[in-house]
Amino acid sequence: MFPLQTLQHITELYMKSCSSYKVIQPGGEVIAAEGDSVTLNCTFETSSSQPYLFWYKQEVNSYPKYMLRRDTYGTKDNAPEFVEDRFVAGVKDKSVPLTIHNLHVSDSAVYYCALRQTRSEQLPKVHVEA
Repeated sequence: MFPLQTLQHITELYMKSCSSYKVIQPGGEVIAAEGDSVTLNCTFETSSSQPYLFWYKQEVNSYPKYMLRRDTYGTKDNAPEFVEDRFVAGVKDKSVPLTIHNLHVSDSAVYYCALRQTRSEQLPKVHVEA
């Protein structure tokens, strides 16, 4: 059993590690007509030299679906149903905006931007033995 002070220290280390990056998306609702284009903004803060940025789409009563991934070196990956000519994203400075062209009614959803640090910069693991 660990003393309370040790557990508090482990928790503080974890919280500091978790706060090493942040994703910021403006709230609110975007209203557009079929055929229009919209751009959803996402900015991020990280100490990582090569973060991976993701966009997800969540329809009503469903789970978030992976749309695409970008990184600071220009690597692009789009899920098959989110073709790159209609769903466009790119990392510039500390931003990864998503533009959706030729809007369809089926594009109505909540869109999430997410960040993952590179493998070498992942959070440390703690194993506690009884």
